[in-house]
Amino acid sequence: MPGPLAGIKVLDLSSVVLGPLATQIMGDLGADVIKIEGPEGDTTRSTGPGRSDDMAAIFMGFNRNKRSLVLDLKQKPACDALWTLIDDADVFIHSIRPQKIARLGFGHEAVLARNSRIVYAGIHGYRTGGPLEGTPAYDDVIQGASGIAGLFQERDGEPQLVPSVVADKSAALMASSGLIAAYVKRLRTGRGVYMECSMFEGLVSYNLVEHQWGAVFCPPESKSGYTRLLSRNRRPHRTLNGFICLLPYTDQHWDAFWKISGASKMAADPRFSTMPLRASNIDTLYGETGKVIATRTTEEWEKLLTEADIPVGRVNSLKDLKDDPHLKEIGFFRPYEHPTEGKMEIPDTPYRFDRESLPILRHPPQLGEHGKEILSELGMSQQEIQSALRQTTKAHNT
Repeated sequence: MPGPLAGIKVLDLSSVVLGPLATQIMGDLGADVIKIEGPEGDTTRSTGPGRSDDMAAIFMGFNRNKRSLVLDLKQKPACDALWTLIDDADVFIHSIRPQKIARLGFGHEAVLARNSRIVYAGIHGYRTGGPLEGTPAYDDVIQGASGIAGLFQERDGEPQLVPSVVADKSAALMASSGLIAAYVKRLRTGRGVYMECSMFEGLVSYNLVEHQWGAVFCPPESKSGYTRLLSRNRRPHRTLNGFICLLPYTDQHWDAFWKISGASKMAADPRFSTMPLRASNIDTLYGETGKVIATRTTEEWEKLLTEADIPVGRVNSLKDLKDDPHLKEIGFFRPYEHPTEGKMEIPDTPYRFDRESLPILRHPPQLGEHGKEILSELGMSQQEIQSALRQTTKAHNT
């Protein structure tokens, strides 16, 4: 099944997580993504366990459905090869600092002058034009700067980091949406687009969707911070044999919850009778909820709450996910045989088109694996290809 982005050629000069995840999404959707790396390769190639050099676990997670080409852009033949690729590309994306990409000669003005129909995407830590332009940014830093770590301080008195690269991954989703939107604009206008996506501004806006709260008004109606989410008692609730997460939300949900829990007198408590009143007494409400949940097993609560149509789910460990009955039933974990790394298991994407999951079209590539193949497609001679790849001494199979 060809993906919805089949026929789109993407030149991916990004590294680490944000850019590679954004382009992997495009590759999952069918685009021909050419991952262009320096001779040293993407740093994630050595992050985590692996079965061979340059093919570590983190790299494998963000770089399927791509081809790898190694070009040392400090060398003229490699730059010439990239310019030839740009002539026929639909999308050019990089996560290089604006000053450095300009020094290399591949800033947006130069690339759009060469190919006036290309979508040029700069993926930055901070938006250009401000005092932080060009400043390096990584997930931990942006979790702090964007206010995400500070939410824990609001609630618990001490800032914490979410144990996930949530800033990088969230910004990657924004970047992939922006890339596709920019390509649609190109289709409509026939002209290229310069699109920027920055982590800091992206995560600030993402964080403030709900947490701007009463400060969205001028003057503010209250301080920032969605009170329900900042309740110290908003947490997984302990059962007799584990933990569950639940969210009675509407009046009907709460009436049903108090009834099935055997605490029907709570339904008449004026502090909890309406949504605004519950919001004003949220810590107390969630504290009472936790006391009730502790009286039965996880399995009992799953059955009772599901029958009452109240959202509920048990707390899974990473190990538990492999045995989740829903994920097993839909075949979420997909077996895959990598040509050099052997047997793998790949989680499915969230997408289905016409009731079919997206196919794995290409394995995560070895460093420089497709160099000769890609440059041959450009009509380059063997001598030109060898010249362009001469400095890639660390590349495999080029």
